[in-house]
Amino acid sequence: MEGPAMAAEKATNESDIEGQDDLDEEPGEVIESAPPLKVGEERELGSFGLKKKLLKGGHGWETPELGDEVTVHYVGTLLDGTKFDSTRDRGEPLTIKLGNGQVVTGLDQGIITMRKGEISMFTLPPELGYGASGLNGAVPPNSVVQFEVQLVSWITVVDVCKDGGIIKKIMHKGDRNEVPGDLDEVHVKYRVVLDDGTVVAETPEEGFEFYVKDGHLCPALQKAVKTMKRGEEAQLVVQPQYAFGGEGSNGVHSIPPSSLLNIDVELVSFKPVIDITGDSKVFKKILKEGEGAVVANEGAAVTISYVARLEDGTVFEKRGIDGEQPLEFITDEEQVIAGLDRAVATMKKGERAILTINPDFGFGSSEVRRDLAVIPPSSNVVYEVEVLDFSKEKAPSEMSNSEKIEAARRKKEEGNLLFKTGKYQQAGKKYDKAADYISEDESFGDDEEKLAKQLRVSCWLNRAACSLKLNDFQGAIKLCSQVLDIEFYNVKALYRRAQAYMETADFFSAELDIKKALETDPQNREVKLIQKNLKHLQAESNKRDSKLYINMFARMTRDTPVATKKLKVEKVEDDENVAMEMERVGDSSAAPDGGTVS
Repeated sequence: MEGPAMAAEKATNESDIEGQDDLDEEPGEVIESAPPLKVGEERELGSFGLKKKLLKGGHGWETPELGDEVTVHYVGTLLDGTKFDSTRDRGEPLTIKLGNGQVVTGLDQGIITMRKGEISMFTLPPELGYGASGLNGAVPPNSVVQFEVQLVSWITVVDVCKDGGIIKKIMHKGDRNEVPGDLDEVHVKYRVVLDDGTVVAETPEEGFEFYVKDGHLCPALQKAVKTMKRGEEAQLVVQPQYAFGGEGSNGVHSIPPSSLLNIDVELVSFKPVIDITGDSKVFKKILKEGEGAVVANEGAAVTISYVARLEDGTVFEKRGIDGEQPLEFITDEEQVIAGLDRAVATMKKGERAILTINPDFGFGSSEVRRDLAVIPPSSNVVYEVEVLDFSKEKAPSEMSNSEKIEAARRKKEEGNLLFKTGKYQQAGKKYDKAADYISEDESFGDDEEKLAKQLRVSCWLNRAACSLKLNDFQGAIKLCSQVLDIEFYNVKALYRRAQAYMETADFFSAELDIKKALETDPQNREVKLIQKNLKHLQAESNKRDSKLYINMFARMTRDTPVATKKLKVEKVEDDENVAMEMERVGDSSAAPDGGTVS
């Protein structure tokens, strides 16, 4: 039953208030940073004269928002105590949607400051109450009124798509703040009812699992479940465009065209699915969360158990299960297939997950025989893995200076071994790690700094050699430049940077580096060799340029015999100039072998 506090016929609303633009602030925003009200204390809310006096404290800290459905008891009185409305007299509380014009504006603004169970007295000026018209004789014009309000409960209401197409009422809030993503697998229970009460779909008692990206039932379920937390229960009111549209459905229960659906849904749980490589070639579905926040990461010594299967379920390998020993390996050392390596590096101790691995990160395009079965070429493989334990190397911040230098030396030697076996990518990571231990930001004593600088330079040079092998010529230039910033005549740095410049056709810069290297080491055989290569490249480039210009001028002057004759003379002169230029660039000297590391 609606009482006078209901605003269907109320004399004022927000649009009646002068300075309406000022109401853009959230009601109650003025006191957000103020201390909570104490029982018996009164405070003005906002700048329009609305006052709140706390009579009884509520529970928790959450408050409703505009758009939510609240259930309240209230008693409305004039300042002289005359009662004009009361839900308590009617014997039942009132349920309203906040901000929907169902009560006077002052009540909307006051209720959104309340906590569950709270009782407060709100004093409303005429502008936020019944204005100049009053209320049917019960409230005189321009009266200040008071409402004693108890917030019994509220239901959070969410417009999922912001167009009224899916309205979600949260009946039971879930745990934590995580919601599913597109890749995740969700476990739901639901019941779908038409407006006439006909049940048209329902999950079995144990519920149903599906991947969010694949959708299920109708578009509304996919969209709504992405807004839900674990354990959340909600009621959905779904308009036809997010249900089955104008065509309806002829499933187990026929759903008429353009039907509105009411869906009770519970998100029982969900399993996060992570795209490890970012290209959908290695997925990790978490079955059990691990301990703490620390993951194995690169370079950790890990111990895992697993069952490895083909997509048809054929088991081809087991470790740590059925009497088999667990597998121990060091991540990022290419000791296992790349997909397993990269996924395990993201896992916590005790975490259990299912990995789906594309052949590009698995066993490739060749047939491979494993312990229990043969893996056909280009097969996707599935690992169910649990991380039993792992240990990580000390971080640089946890080491003494001598430990940092020793760790850098060890990583550098590991990089050298990898380089010699052609594993340039892995070698480069080792050199990077070594350089991190002894970075320029670290504080070393004089003797230690000398050792650290030597190691740092050596790591940068070796990393540049890896970059050249991997055709990362800009990376090589950058690393060599770092060396040359502190050792102006480092022959290896000049030599390797010259190689990178030649590969990028920056022959001028390459020639400068070669000349500088030969000034320092005139007899260096390797530098002399790339100097000859540079001359050859320059000559080839000059020939190409000459042909280009000749062809261009020939097209411009082909209809002019005199111009053509002149062009022939210029061509002879151009060829002579090229020959003179090749004679001008004399022999020089050399630098260290670009394929070796120190």
